[in-house]
Amino acid sequence: MIAYLDLIMFAALMAVILMGFPVAFSIAGIAILFAYLGWILGVMDISLLGAFGQRVFGLLSNEVLIAIPLFVLMGAILEKSRIAEELLDTMGRLFGQIKGGLGISVVLVGALLAASTGIVGATVVAMGMIALPAMLRAGYDPRVASGIVCTAGTLGQIIPPSTLLIILADVMSNAYQQAQYEQGKFAVEALSVGQFFAAALLPGLLLVVLYLLYILVRGVLRPQDMPSAPADVARPSRAQVLQAVVPPILLIFAVLGAILGGVATPTEAASVGAIGALLMAGLRCGGSARVILLGAGALIALGVLSGLHPVRLQRSDLSSSDFAIGLFYAFLAIAGAAAILLSLRSGMKKRILHEAVTSTATMTAMIFATMLAASMFSLVFIGLGGEERVAHILGNMPGGPMGALVFSMLFIFVLGFFLDFVEISVIVLPLVTPTLILMGHDPVWLGILIAINLQTSFLTPPFGFSLFYLRGAAPKEVTTRHIYQGVAPFIGLQVLGVLLVWLVPEIATWLPSAIF
Repeated sequence: MIAYLDLIMFAALMAVILMGFPVAFSIAGIAILFAYLGWILGVMDISLLGAFGQRVFGLLSNEVLIAIPLFVLMGAILEKSRIAEELLDTMGRLFGQIKGGLGISVVLVGALLAASTGIVGATVVAMGMIALPAMLRAGYDPRVASGIVCTAGTLGQIIPPSTLLIILADVMSNAYQQAQYEQGKFAVEALSVGQFFAAALLPGLLLVVLYLLYILVRGVLRPQDMPSAPADVARPSRAQVLQAVVPPILLIFAVLGAILGGVATPTEAASVGAIGALLMAGLRCGGSARVILLGAGALIALGVLSGLHPVRLQRSDLSSSDFAIGLFYAFLAIAGAAAILLSLRSGMKKRILHEAVTSTATMTAMIFATMLAASMFSLVFIGLGGEERVAHILGNMPGGPMGALVFSMLFIFVLGFFLDFVEISVIVLPLVTPTLILMGHDPVWLGILIAINLQTSFLTPPFGFSLFYLRGAAPKEVTTRHIYQGVAPFIGLQVLGVLLVWLVPEIATWLPSAIF
C-alpha cells in the first residue's frame, strides 16, 4: 500500500473535492497531509517542501500571469455594463426571421463575448439570463435552447484571449523546456502565450462553424424546434447594428492584433483591453460621447505614432521637430487620460466599476490560490514518486506515442467532470505533458487538443461545470434533463472538432508558424 501512496493521494483529492470542500484548501490540505504521511512512512524526504517558497516566488513574479486579472477585469466590465446584453438583443432581432436565427445570433454573440471576456462561467450565466428566456418566448424547444446557450458560453475556453490558454501556455512552455533538458538540450526554446492564442484561433472558429451548420440544418429539418421570431419584431437599423457590434470587434482587434502582431506582450495587450472596456462602459453609462471618442482616438494615435517615431524628451540632442512631436504626444496622452477619468467617474456613479472590480478580485484570488495550492500538491506528488509512475504508465501504453496520447486525452476528459480547468492545468498537465512531448508530439498542437478536450468536459453530463452554471441561471420551466439532452449533439460536434484538429494538425500549427 505504501508503494501506491501517490495514487492514494490523487484519489483522496478527488474524494475531498466531491465532498464539497473549497478547492484550493482541499489541494493544499491533502498535499501537507500526505507529505507528512510519506515522511513518517519513510518514502518521502520532507526537506523537499523547502522548494515550495521558490515555486511561490516564481509564480508571483511570472509576468505572463499578470494578464489574467486584466483580462478578467475586461470581461467583468463588459458584463456589468450590459454591453453584452445589448449585443445579444440586436443580433437576435437581426437574424430572428431565419429558421434557427435566434440560435445563430446566440452562437455569434457567444464567440464575440468569448473573444472579449474569456470567462466561461460569466458568459454562460449572462447568456442563460438574457438569451434563454428570449428563445423560449420565441417558441424554441427548451432542450435546443439550453444546448445552444450552454455550448456558446463555453467558447470562452478556446477562443483567445482565454484565461485557460494563458495558464496552458505557461504550463506547456515549462513542460517543453523540461523535455528539452531531458533530451540534453541546454539552449532551450520557450513557447509564448501569443503562439497559443494564434494556434487556438482557427480551431475556435472551426467549432463556431460546426455549431452554425448544425443549427441551420436542424432549422431546416425540424423547424418546429427553432421557429422564426414573430413578424412584429422590428429589425434593427444599420446604425443600431454597427453601434452594438463595432465596439466589441474593435476591442478584439486591438487586443489580439497587438499580441499576434508582436506589438505588445499579452500583459500589455490585456491592459489595452481593460482600458478599452472601461471607455465602452463610460459611453454606455452616459459619459460625454465626444470626450470619450476623442480620447479613445488620441490613445490609438499615440500607440501607433509613438511606435513609428519614438521620442525621448530626456535626451539632450533633440531637434526642434522632435520636441514638437513630443509635445503633441503629451497632448494626446492628456486627451486619453481625460477620457479614462470621465469613464471612471461615469462607471463609479452607476456602481458598475464596484461590481466589476469585486468580481475580478474574487476570480483572480480563486485562480491564484488554486495555482499556489496545486504547486504544493505537485511537489509532494513528485516527492512520492508520482512523476516516475506517470512516465512509466505512458511509456508502457500499447500503441506507443499515439496510445499514450489517447490515454492522456481520455484521462483529462474524465477529470474534467470533477475538476475545474485551473486544477487540471496546474496539477495534471505538468505530470503528463513532458513525457508526451518527449515522445515526439508537437507542444502547441498538444496544448490546443487539450484545450478543446477541457472545453468538451465542461459540457458533458453529469458533472459538466457549464451545465451547473446554466442550471443556476435558467428559468424554472427548463429542467436539468432538458439541459443534459440539449448538449448531447454539441458534445458530438466537439468530438468531431477534436478529430479534425487531430487528423489535420495544420489547423492548429499553421497560423503560429506563419506569424512567429
